[in-house]
Order: sequence, then structure tokens, then C-alpha cells
Amino acid sequence: MAEKVAKVGVKRQPGFLYFIDKEGDVSRAPMARGGVKRGKAEKVAKAGVRKEKGYLYFLDKQGDVSRAKMARGR
Repeated sequence: MAEKVAKVGVKRQPGFLYFIDKEGDVSRAPMARGGVKRGKAEKVAKAGVRKEKGYLYFLDKQGDVSRAKMARGR
């Protein structure tokens, strides 16, 4: 189960991939279609999340930063 880490409220736009970058902020990059590269990533919102080892950080449906425990080692 996932837990919210930071409330950001990012509104998603179609054609972009949203992710949490190395600084812990929300960024987006244009999705490549048909082998055509589009461009570089840009920051969307500052969240300042400190990442912990063993967790997967992502942008949830509400546009907030959440994390889930990684399923490693069966």
C-alpha cells in the first residue's frame, strides 16, 4: 500500500511522463512516440522529498508524491 509523502497537486497533461527527480521534485518529459525523441525534462513543482532506500516514489492520481515499499527478494 502506498503512503503520501508530500501534497503537491500537479495537474497532468497528456503526452508527458511525470516522475520524481534526483532532487525530490516533480518533473515531466515528453513521451517518445514511434522512435522520435521529443525533448528534455522540465521541473513542474518543488516538493523537496528526501528519498529513502527501499521505496519507489511516484506521482499518484491526485497529483501528490507517494511512495510504496519495493517488492524485492521473493
